[in-house]
Amino acid sequence: MSKAFTSESAADDDDGGESEGVDPSFRLPAGTRNYITPAGHARLKAEVDQLLRVERPQLVGVVQWAASNGDRSENADYIYGKRRLREIDRRIRFLTKRLDLADVVDPSGRQDTEQVFFGATVTLCDEHGVEQTYQIVGVDETDSGRGRISWVSPLARALLKARAGDTVRFQSPVGVREVEVVAVAYRAIDG
Repeated sequence: MSKAFTSESAADDDDGGESEGVDPSFRLPAGTRNYITPAGHARLKAEVDQLLRVERPQLVGVVQWAASNGDRSENADYIYGKRRLREIDRRIRFLTKRLDLADVVDPSGRQDTEQVFFGATVTLCDEHGVEQTYQIVGVDETDSGRGRISWVSPLARALLKARAGDTVRFQSPVGVREVEVVAVAYRAIDG
């Protein structure tokens, strides 16, 4: 068997865990828990359910139909269907692994405190007087457009254990920045 085939099958066996194929922003630091909010946990479970109950069975039907048409070597439906099945299976393994390692933390159940921890909604003021609000969420829940940053991001790590009125420094893509913590709140984070 040629190396082209062995290399492809090795990539197909990748479970999408903490390997080189995973986007670095989704990697967890070694030895840490996979903190996630209840809404993020529900979203991941819903995605697994959708893949297992809807997408995969439909695609299996298409692949079976394509296989029954004869020559599989030139059958695009069969070839691309099998490739998509591997992608779905890889995603299911990745999500299942993440859900197994998940430590669900509900920020709305946390006592109000001025200190920043996982799940906090933090209002910051930068050196130009511009205020921004961020929610510190799990790695699988980040959404910069909605102000949701991963608890392992440089900003969130700098904010951890800070209190309202504190000034923190962190490394941003444009260099070292300094921000002041204006307010800290704990409330439910919607999906």
